[in-house]
Amino acid sequence: MRRFACCRDEDGPVKPVIGVLCCNEIADRPIQAVATRFVEPLVRYAGATVLLVPAVADAMDTRALAGRLDGLLLTGSRSNVAGARYGKTDAADDALDLDRDTVALELAGRMIEAGRPVFGICRGLQELNVLFGGTLTETLEEGHHRWTDDETAYESLFDHVHDVALQSGGLLATATAQRSISVTSVHRQGIARLGAGLQVEAHAVSDGLVEAFSARPCGGDVLAVQWHPEWDVAASASSRAFFSLIGQSLGTYRDH
Repeated sequence: MRRFACCRDEDGPVKPVIGVLCCNEIADRPIQAVATRFVEPLVRYAGATVLLVPAVADAMDTRALAGRLDGLLLTGSRSNVAGARYGKTDAADDALDLDRDTVALELAGRMIEAGRPVFGICRGLQELNVLFGGTLTETLEEGHHRWTDDETAYESLFDHVHDVALQSGGLLATATAQRSISVTSVHRQGIARLGAGLQVEAHAVSDGLVEAFSARPCGGDVLAVQWHPEWDVAASASSRAFFSLIGQSLGTYRDH
């Protein structure tokens, strides 16, 4: 028979809880999915506990959930943000996840209004730009942006590297102590018009595309990058710096 040890104050501080948004995928049947590579750096470098958030609009009470999370990460995905969210007509071959759009925009909006930190990677950056009233484009320079189909080997998805210039005095430039870094990007959409109130943190060296932004509209940090810091985090100081910034933001919110 198991003996239970009741929790006591001396067990140590409780780690902040960050929600990580899933995607709708098909594996013989519909499932909720998120790559493990998004989860591990949040534990290792941000000192957080991860709670997976289903992208099922009808099953989500975003108001209740926003009141329980200390932060939120909108992950990358194989799907695009629907054009209807920013005044564009979708192409017939667009890969969409409409429930993901709904949950991401509603939950992120409630978290930001509550002064809780929200972060984005790849699709997450695009979602946050739309949430702030920005628009997206699919006309991207092939010199550094890359998208692959479902047949591409997983190991080669992120082997394309390009340079981004960091905004002087920005969060990323300060955290990395660098003026530019090399990153991996895999995406079909990018920022066309930057959302209101967002500050550019980085732009692509080759064509000037906005690659990262930040904001603090209601007291909590908003930080998003177009590239994939979770992919090479163990080998990249700048990637670890991104997740350390997440940990700092979560800690600042919990301290208040």
